[in-house]
Formats: sequence, structure tokens, C-alpha cells
Amino acid sequence: MCMHRESPHCMKAANTESLPMEVHFSFTKNTEFLFTAKQGLTELKLSVQGGVTEKWTDMDSLYRAFSSKITDISDYVQKHWKEDEFFAYQFLNGVNPMLIQRCSVIPKNFPVTDSMVFPDGQHSLKEELKNGNIYLCDYKIVDGVEANTINGKKQYLMAPLILLHKTCDEKLMPVAIQLKQTPGEDNPIFLPTDSEYDWLMAKLFVRSADFQFHQLSVHLLRTHLLAEVFAVSLLRNMPMVHPLYKLLIPHTRYTLQINLMARNLLISETVFFAKYSACGGEGVSTILRNTMESMTYSSLCIPDDIAERGLKDVPNYYYRDDGLQLWDIIHKFVHGILSYYYKSDADVKKDSELQKWISDIFVHGFLSNKKTGIPQGFTTVAALVKFVTMVIFTCSVQHSAVNSGQFDYGAWMPNTPVSLQLPPPTTKGTTSEATMLETFPDVNVTVQGMSIMHLLSTQSSDFVPLGQYPDEHFFEEIPCKLIKRFQGDLEIQSVTIKVRNELLDFPYTYMQPTVVENSVAI
Repeated sequence: MCMHRESPHCMKAANTESLPMEVHFSFTKNTEFLFTAKQGLTELKLSVQGGVTEKWTDMDSLYRAFSSKITDISDYVQKHWKEDEFFAYQFLNGVNPMLIQRCSVIPKNFPVTDSMVFPDGQHSLKEELKNGNIYLCDYKIVDGVEANTINGKKQYLMAPLILLHKTCDEKLMPVAIQLKQTPGEDNPIFLPTDSEYDWLMAKLFVRSADFQFHQLSVHLLRTHLLAEVFAVSLLRNMPMVHPLYKLLIPHTRYTLQINLMARNLLISETVFFAKYSACGGEGVSTILRNTMESMTYSSLCIPDDIAERGLKDVPNYYYRDDGLQLWDIIHKFVHGILSYYYKSDADVKKDSELQKWISDIFVHGFLSNKKTGIPQGFTTVAALVKFVTMVIFTCSVQHSAVNSGQFDYGAWMPNTPVSLQLPPPTTKGTTSEATMLETFPDVNVTVQGMSIMHLLSTQSSDFVPLGQYPDEHFFEEIPCKLIKRFQGDLEIQSVTIKVRNELLDFPYTYMQPTVVENSVAI
């Protein structure tokens, strides 16, 4: 494994030829992925714009570029991106549902007042904090990142704090945005009562910060890089006849090759993040390091994570609803399989291959940091079942939740700017649509961002959905019955989600079992 001080260790492989043949893409997968990667701008009919290093001059030009490829959801995003309710909705059900938390105490560096957030005087912060109606999003993980220079122009990246309020009619609405972590006269707190473009620009800088945070912390590190560690440790420590190998190997399909290609296409020193994102290549390391310092085992287990963030009761949180159901279904399956092979805690303790597997994960995935709460060994069947549930959930359901909607939410650039090239206003009342156009990323940066998000959201034709095992590994009667029961539970959950979505104006589909891939494969 190669060593990166700030993030999980990665496999030592220079190119795909150095990977074992059994982890390679199929011919179909390889052909489709490379074609989409190389022809992305062509497929989106944006090849000409890919070389334009100038600013957007009007919203109509931007819309024409966006119109080259529209999904139902991206069309909705384009129509509603300015609305406060949709802005807040994305913290629950967009591609980054991992940051929002219930707020019990206003942070000292976010000096909001009653008159700011409740100008009508009908509520007070003290009262609404006590009632559990105040929520916080804090992008402190991107604080300290030195913003990139793109096309010879300095870029700007903020580390915002956002306060949201659950209203009497069960809607979540933003009530205050501070764009930098340190309060001051040059760091105003923006409010919905400000001018249209002051408030819209504040939300624009939040969405740009969210792009960096989501891509590197939520998506890259907490799914791709961890899945790689799980896979490498499995291949190093588990013989093919081991029940844990049989259980987990389908959930590692294509992961090593996709991660190797991602490094070459996205996060090496000469590709997308270094060339086109606000954080740049140096910022990648900073955000990964900051994420590692705060990541815990409980934050990877959705029941614990939801409880710790105080989100059990927030309305319309479909990521939570679907995720908890799928966690329970996977846990039930894993418990059945592992309890069949491990009859007692003593069986777990004496399995040296199992102990080597988790030890490697603790050392190489979590850098031997005991504060994460990651087990260094297993002493009970229950602890093993929980950890393996987390591994399967991370590699399948969680990855789908934070990956599949990227083009849906990011195709319309103003909703997800990969970079911004003017600083935010320090004085209210000075912004306009012209200011916003000047702040947007250049044309080529915009379309390169669209192309990357299209690539990352494109499912291959040999996709294998969660719970399907075309390569059979178990042959005993009971494990085979448990697999059938697992598949049946997933089918019931699919129907449940479909019925729920039919009642929604804006359906949430990213954790639908039929579209969740078994592994981190894209």
C-alpha cells in the first residue's frame, strides 16, 4: 500500500495492468467507462465550450449549455435552485445529506440574534433551540484551504455556517448564512430579508463549498477510499473458502480499478481537482486530513449517525428513512450468515484470519487512531455483525446515496459551482445579476464540471444491484436460503419506496435497491 499521511492508505499500483486479473473491469465496463471519460464533452455537446476560458455573459448562454442533456431532476433543479425551501431540502436529500445536525447551542463564532432570524418577533432563538427546531450546517472542514488559481484567475472558497429553522408547517428553511468561520465587519451574516442577490450570492458560496466538501469528504474518503481498504484487507488476509470472503467479495467488485482510475482522472496533480475546482490539488490534502481528524466509527453507522446528529424527527428526510430500513435489512442478512458460521463469541476470538482483516483496516484505513472507535479486533459475534453491516452499507447504499445524484444536482452549474472567481460581498446592497455572472466559474470550468459529474453518475450496462450475486459463493442450504430472504426483503423495500415516491412532487430514488450497486464501481 502507498502511504498518504492525511488519508487512508491506498494500494500500491501504478496502473490497471498491475492489478490482479480478478479485480479488473469486464470488457464491457472498461469500454463504456473509458468512452464516457474521453467523450464526455462530446456526448454533452459541449466540446466547443471546453476550450473557452471566458466568463458567462448572460444566463441564456448558460441555459443553452445546460440544455444539452437534461434529466427530470436536473430540470427541476434549474427551475427551483433560487428557492430557500429547495436550498434547505438538499441538506436532507441531495448528494450530501451528511452535514446537517440539530443545533442546541449557537456556535460562538456565529453571532446571530433574534432580530436577525425572527424579524417578525413571533419566535426566539432560545425558545426554538429548546424545541429542537434549529439546525446547523458547518463547513469548518474546508476552512484553511488556500483557493486555487484557474485560467490565471484567483478563485474563492468559503467555509460557511448556515442556520436553518423548522417552521410550523414542517418545512426546513435557511434563516442565516455566515460565509467565513471568523465573525467580523467584513464577514456579514446574510439573511433572507436582504436584497435578492445578496442572499442568492450567499447561497451560491454555500453550494460551492458543499461541492468541495461532498466530493472529497463525503464521497471520496468515506466511500471510495474506505471501500478500497476493506477490499485490500480482504484480499490480503482471507482465503477464498472463508465465509467472510464469500460474503464480502461481491461488494468489492471493480472497486480497486475504479479507485486507481479516479486518482488518474480526478485527484492527481494534473487533473480535474487541480485544474478546475476551487480547492485545487493542495486543498484535496487539507480536506482529506481534516476529515480524517473528525471521522468516527459511529458516523459510518447510519443508526448511530442519525442519533448523534439529532435527526430522528426532522420531517421529509428520505435519506434517513430509506437508509435505516436498508441498514436493518442488511444487518438481518449479515447476522444470519455470520451466526451460521460463528456459533459463539469464542469462535470469533480464535479466528486469526478475521483478526488480521480488522487489524489491517484499523491500521491502514484509520491510521491506528483509537479515537475513531474503530475496533482493533473482534471479541463478539454482535460486534462482527455490526462492522460487516457497516462495510456492506458503505460500499453499496451509502455510495449510491452520495454518488448517483451528482449530475442531477450539478448539471445546472449555479446550483453546484465547482469554483467561484470573485470574493463574496463584504458590504450588503452591492450585488446584482451582473455580479453573479462575474462570480460564476469560466465557461470551460463549468462544462468540465458538468462532464465529470456526468461520468460519475453514469451506470454501466453490467451493473449488479444490491443483493444480487451472479457469481455464487455459498452452496450450503441455510446461507442460500438467507440470500433468498435478503433479496425478498429488498424487493419489499423497493415497493415501499416506489409507493412513497408516487406521492411526492420530487421523488427520492438514490437508495432504491434496484438502483443501488452492490459495490463502489463508479
